[in-house]
Formats: sequence, structure tokens, C-alpha cells
Amino acid sequence: MQLFIGNQNYSTWSLRAWLIFAQFDLDVEVIKLKLCSDEFYKTLADITPTAQVPTLVNDDVTVWDSLAILEYVNETFLNGRAWPSDLVERAKARALACEMHSGFLDLRNELPMNIRARRKVTLSQGALMDVARIDAIWSEQEERYPGEWLFGEWSIADAMYAPVALRCLTYGIELSERARAYQQKVLASESLRQWLQEASLENDIVAKDEAGEVV
Repeated sequence: MQLFIGNQNYSTWSLRAWLIFAQFDLDVEVIKLKLCSDEFYKTLADITPTAQVPTLVNDDVTVWDSLAILEYVNETFLNGRAWPSDLVERAKARALACEMHSGFLDLRNELPMNIRARRKVTLSQGALMDVARIDAIWSEQEERYPGEWLFGEWSIADAMYAPVALRCLTYGIELSERARAYQQKVLASESLRQWLQEASLENDIVAKDEAGEVV
């Protein structure tokens, strides 16, 4: 099984898909491609119709979307353990995951993930609203599951929001006390620390993701 990802410093969607393998210690060959390079597009041309990462290849199965990869791995290898077991909680977790998958466009555009940077950006009203909504999600779940993941045990919902914890660190985004507690749990997790260590070895620059002023 192969997982194609982009630069770990920048690729949020790669991180989301990769996390489920790290959290559950699943065997996978990770193939990292330099974003925006000729190698990137040539390698993916015959693998995925979108020529984007992440893409998972498992024998004759190819999956090329982060949330779809997470769902596939959960169903194929984990017997559904990456979602809450309770029906109501599972429905909410899926709704929150899909909210991140399809929303928060202003935040994504204005605060690209850039792990090694410390930057300052003046946010638009739309991005501020995105931050406020994420703060509310994290705070509500932290109140229900203090010191734990969004739904107690780690779930796909946590994978979907992990890159935001890094974005908030990069750009010095102020969070409420409960939201900050959840952010710190994410940042301190073994799986994310592994990703950060691997990202620190990169020196490639993706100019479009170098947003804001250096702090």
C-alpha cells in the first residue's frame, strides 16, 4: 500500500490522510513528492485523475481525496474504529469533518499551512468568522471531553482539524482557553510530532504558501 503526499511543511490534505496510518500504526509506504515540481505531476499522471495529493494506492484500489482515504482505511483496516461508536456522536463527528472538508475557505486561503514559519497576517472578516467557528467547535468538544480528542477517542474528525492547530501556531491566532487546550493536545501528540520532525528536514519553498510578514 502506497500513500503519495506532498511537502510535509505545507500539505494540509496530505497530513490529514497520513494521520490515520500514524495513529493506528498501519503499514504504508509513504512517497513524498515536491509540490509544484515536474516530478510531482509526472509521477501522479498515471496514478490519479486529479494529479493531486494525497493519493492512496492499495493493489487495484486508488483513492485520491483525503476524507475518502480516511474513510477507506477506516472501513478496510479498522472495522470502523476511527469514528465514535455512538450513533449520535458519530453523526456529529461526520458533520464536523465534512464542515472542514468543504468549508473555511477564507481561513485556508489566507493562512496556508507553513510549519517552519512564524508569520503575521491581517485577516479578512470571513477568515475571522472561520476562526471563531473553529474555536467554538474545539471549545464545545473540550468541555464535553476535557483533555481528550474531539470525541474522546481519536477520530477522523481530529485528522480533519489537525492542520488548523498548526496554522494557529504559525500565525499566532488567539484562541479561547478551551480551544487552546485542544490545540495543545494536538500539537503534543506523538503522531503530529513525528510529522513535524519529518517536515523540519525539508528546505523546499512553495512561494504561494509563504503568506504574511515574518515575526
